[in-house]
Amino acid sequence: MSIAIISCKSDTKEKPEQPGKTDIEEGSKSKSKSSNEVISIITNAMEFNTKERWKSGWKTIKYKNNSNETHFILFDKYPEGKNLEDTKKEIVPPFQEGMDFINAGEFEKVGEAFGKLPEWFQEVEYKGGVGLISAKSTAQSTIYLDPGTYIIECYVKMANGVFHSTEGMNKQIEVTKADSSKLDIKADYVINIDVNNGIVFNEMVSAGEKTFKVKFGEQKVHENYVMSDVHLVWIDEGADISKLNSWMNWADPKGLQTPSPEGFKFLGGMQEMNQGGTGYFTVNIRSGNYALIAEVPDPQSKGLLKTFTVK
Repeated sequence: MSIAIISCKSDTKEKPEQPGKTDIEEGSKSKSKSSNEVISIITNAMEFNTKERWKSGWKTIKYKNNSNETHFILFDKYPEGKNLEDTKKEIVPPFQEGMDFINAGEFEKVGEAFGKLPEWFQEVEYKGGVGLISAKSTAQSTIYLDPGTYIIECYVKMANGVFHSTEGMNKQIEVTKADSSKLDIKADYVINIDVNNGIVFNEMVSAGEKTFKVKFGEQKVHENYVMSDVHLVWIDEGADISKLNSWMNWADPKGLQTPSPEGFKFLGGMQEMNQGGTGYFTVNIRSGNYALIAEVPDPQSKGLLKTFTVK
């Protein structure tokens, strides 16, 4: 099913760009060659363990998911005066109520639940983050953060349909002004994504530690409240890609819900940004089949599912 939702996001100008490198294979060592700050975020269950005050500029985020579930990290820049308490009181409850109605098949009540979201929610800006990463794995992304108040969140769902954010998987980070605008990262490949062309990626990828640059063109808000993002997924031989395609929509009763579809491993990626945004993610690639996919309803029909093979 789909939910028609209207939201407005303010555009952001493209920033200068910066580094970050690590691999995601279990037991491997980081090979970061960049000069920007690397910040660690660790999840052991349903929490984000990291420092609460960061400096502005390009940040390389190394996310270690020690839990038994798939997670991601989305960076939400909040309007002035709003913080985590407002999230818990005004944002999380309407989303969970709406999801509960979806799970119960009471679709006529869904719009009423989401209608309880406050007007200021439309002012939230999405600044990228770390893409979906499977259990017991590590991912790394590099994004630019302006000064301000951020809420980092994961809204993957537990097996009972409850969002991870409802269970406390959100954290406030204060970003203070600093002179940190230089970028020294070197991208191996470029992914373009926009509303008209979907994911555009025609590169011949080779094995090894690789950095992907994601450039966001024109965006729109899809039926499930989100704009387009990019997640890298390993595909087992014979895996049913249609199951992955269906799972990427949180507004579907079984979408973005534990367990994640069999035959796929999430390797990180770049969360959504406004038009003009740029982010990076770094992965240790091995031979096999992969997909780049967005977390939207039926991404394949929108050109937001792209497969490729590494030999």
